[in-house]
Amino acid sequence: MSDTYLDHNATTPPLPAVVDAMLDCLRGEWANPSSTHREGIAARRRIELARESVARLIGCRPRDLLLCSGGTEAANLAIRGSLGVRPGRDGIATSRQEHSAVRETAESLERSGTRVHWLEHAGDGRIDLDALESLLVAHGDSIAVLSVMWVNNETGVIQPVPEIGRLCREHGVRFHTDAVQAVGRMPVDCASLDVDLMSFAAHKFHGPKGAGGMFVSRGTRLEPGITGGSQERDRRGGTENVAAIAGMGVAADAATAWMASDPSPWRDLEGRRDAFEAAVRDAWPEVVVNGGRAPRLWTTSNLGFPRLAAEAILMSLSERGIAASAGAACASGSLEPSPILLAMGVPEVIAHGSVRFSFSRETTDGEISTGVSAIAEVLGRLAGDARPS
Repeated sequence: MSDTYLDHNATTPPLPAVVDAMLDCLRGEWANPSSTHREGIAARRRIELARESVARLIGCRPRDLLLCSGGTEAANLAIRGSLGVRPGRDGIATSRQEHSAVRETAESLERSGTRVHWLEHAGDGRIDLDALESLLVAHGDSIAVLSVMWVNNETGVIQPVPEIGRLCREHGVRFHTDAVQAVGRMPVDCASLDVDLMSFAAHKFHGPKGAGGMFVSRGTRLEPGITGGSQERDRRGGTENVAAIAGMGVAADAATAWMASDPSPWRDLEGRRDAFEAAVRDAWPEVVVNGGRAPRLWTTSNLGFPRLAAEAILMSLSERGIAASAGAACASGSLEPSPILLAMGVPEVIAHGSVRFSFSRETTDGEISTGVSAIAEVLGRLAGDARPS
């Protein structure tokens, strides 16, 4: 393991209580939750308790939660499952800045003939609300679903989800938001939002991988993404991962307690992120904060180092025990600059040298300090290597 882990947007370490809950299920409550005997009923109880915990975290009724394997499956279901359920609505709308779970799904559908409306952005990376309203006026009656992520996974930019939802509601357009980077990290209250579908993943808030789900508002019909079983009210077939779901419930309770511990505990963490960026700027004045002109969540600092290569920075940091990334974890290994940064208008010379540092509520001041020192050392060495001899 890295000595200093600054890649929490990729995944967060599961809490000890989460691991304990999962082990309990694997050892003692491993029965099929669809079975009607005592063991099956005990496993079902574990799932429903976890559903209640997640519902408290995001402010909805337990019956409005669809549980599945994570954010990617949920996002695919939100988009593909919305096509064909309302006559005449055979198009979708989304952004080039979405996570690949949404962006690549839209591109795949577009290649097969689905009309995709690519949304416009303002200069700071947020959706252009005036352009969105014009699109909805012109094409709203043919759009099956509009999908915009709440918090960008690479930059932390926060989209105006309440306003987008209001516009969609006014024009009768179904609205899905990918809230994978938001849930458990900021207040989320589905009851107060004009959101029809909202996807999330447990491993982003100290739960396990393999568990997540989607809020589905009352009356929102979906074509099932996985057939072959009546689980989740016929919307997602397959025997449930009881241990992972139970772990997600424990993680949800911990996140709820954390957010209730202070009127706004995440605000203090914004100061930590800003101090981190200021310290890096002191060491490397040329650094660019990608998305820095927009509201951002405290979890994310995407820094561009002109004329340097992100891969070289990451390898050198890893040798010093620092874990970071060049963007979405699912795109690691790619030598191409992030499509999200390019869609934001970030010049290639900066995008090629952009590194994402991401934090959780478990990140310590010591890790921040160690990370800054290592970054300064690495940048100094790489800059020296890049100078002509």
